[in-house]
Amino acid sequence: MFSKRNDTANNQLVSLMEVAGEVVLRLNRQGGILYASRRAAEVIGSDVQLVGMNLFDLVRLSDRHAIEASLRQALLSMQITQVSVRMATHTAVLQFELQMIAYETGAALELLLVGRDISNRQKTEERLRHMATHDELTNLPNRALLADRLSMSMAQARRTNIGFSVIALDLDGFKKVNDALGHAVGDALLRIAAGRLRETLRDVDTLARVGGDEFVAVLPGAIDEVEIQNVARRMISAIQLPFEINDDTLYVSASIGVAIYPVHGDSEVKLLAHADTAMCRAKETGKARCIIYNELAFNRIEHDVSMEAAMFEAVRNGEFLLHYQPIVDAQTRQIMGFEALMRWMRPDIGLVPPNQFIPMAEDNGLINLLGAWALKSACVQLKRFEEAAGRQLYVSVNVSPRQFRNDQFLGMMDEALKLSGLEGHQLMLEITEGILMSDPEHAEVLLSKIAERGVRIAIDDFGTGYSSLIYLKRFPIAALKIDRTFIKDLPASVKDAAICNVILNLAGSLNLQTVAEGVENEQQLAFLSTQGCSLIQGFHTGYPSLPDSLIDILEAETLALHN
Repeated sequence: MFSKRNDTANNQLVSLMEVAGEVVLRLNRQGGILYASRRAAEVIGSDVQLVGMNLFDLVRLSDRHAIEASLRQALLSMQITQVSVRMATHTAVLQFELQMIAYETGAALELLLVGRDISNRQKTEERLRHMATHDELTNLPNRALLADRLSMSMAQARRTNIGFSVIALDLDGFKKVNDALGHAVGDALLRIAAGRLRETLRDVDTLARVGGDEFVAVLPGAIDEVEIQNVARRMISAIQLPFEINDDTLYVSASIGVAIYPVHGDSEVKLLAHADTAMCRAKETGKARCIIYNELAFNRIEHDVSMEAAMFEAVRNGEFLLHYQPIVDAQTRQIMGFEALMRWMRPDIGLVPPNQFIPMAEDNGLINLLGAWALKSACVQLKRFEEAAGRQLYVSVNVSPRQFRNDQFLGMMDEALKLSGLEGHQLMLEITEGILMSDPEHAEVLLSKIAERGVRIAIDDFGTGYSSLIYLKRFPIAALKIDRTFIKDLPASVKDAAICNVILNLAGSLNLQTVAEGVENEQQLAFLSTQGCSLIQGFHTGYPSLPDSLIDILEAETLALHN
């Protein structure tokens, strides 16, 4: 009778175990399997004899410690313990949630284990966590994850005393693409841009999309400005490649600002704000470039309200003037033209450096007025220079980003030519690479109209920007001005010599004129002349001067030629 009741109880226990969960096991205190439900055999593998095996042998090695600790806890507490482990099944390695409780059988302690497959639930949770920390469109980290990465980077920097940099990047010209072709095309462009930017960075770097066409990168250990500029150059170059979307070829560029921890900020808010400030400065000063935050430069007197008021007063008082720097033939050293350089002579403090007032004029719009005056004055002045020289010369005038975007620029240039009586080829307009690539479509239309008038276009500071060389093919460029950065260490610097030779050979192949800036000694001039540079500009051949002193030089040069 007693045996019959035991059999009935065992049968009821087995029945309960079969419906209790996907995996139901009875274990001895060492983890040995005394009984396995049919469902357990089906899930783990019908060809595996579970009874007699040890539970620990079914669990992945990395989870072995967790399951052993949970089993010991169940035996000690006689309470339900829970653990999540990965178990090998006949189909895959699945995540199981296991619950164990110890009970007395009279002879010894045993454990009842009930397990459920939570792999799908875990995948859903992981997907939700991913969605909470990643941008849906680009799959890059979002603001929330960026904040976490920044916090980790600051903690690591404090431990190691090695800083890091924060890059703020914004796409130039993206709004026009979005407005003209729709959000679907804009989204496609953002996805491609995100992929390109990610490929320019290291695995340890973080790239996040923080909204619209704005991205932020965190570069652990990157504090050297040369290294940072190299990274920025790769990022800008990657963005300036053509985007082929729905049979359209689209072009955008990127402006970058950088803040370095802890020099430019010791908190997330300061670092992001200063990187964004630097990025805005990059946009204001030509786009398609990288600027590293500089507290002294960004907060100096040029931003003082009183100085801005003084600027407007200076226009009314005629305090702005033009100096002219000679540009000479590299072989004959004869003056061929001049570059017009704007100066501000304040009665109270003297000459104000251009790098103080030009950015402010660009920001407040005064550059349009000053630029129009400079262009007309330079063209008229060239006629006086030609009278003294007795021959034709040319004048080179810088064009700022805001001027170039001004709808009135073409009419203003036509007026300057008409007023002065110059032929189109006697005027050369100097623009930066960033101006071209910030809005290639506008640049192509405007430059074509300028070229139709015979006016020549020169790329200023060639080699220091981040633009693709595709613009040399796409736009009607007439001359390249080699930046003084590559001139100052000639001819001793092997690298600078190689760079200059590449530029000169490129220009020769494309039938472009070359002007070397910043030539300060005879050795530099001789090297450039030997390598085929067309024109020379610098202190060695002439300082920027007022017109009257240059007229004396031209008259003396003319007299010497006739004698």
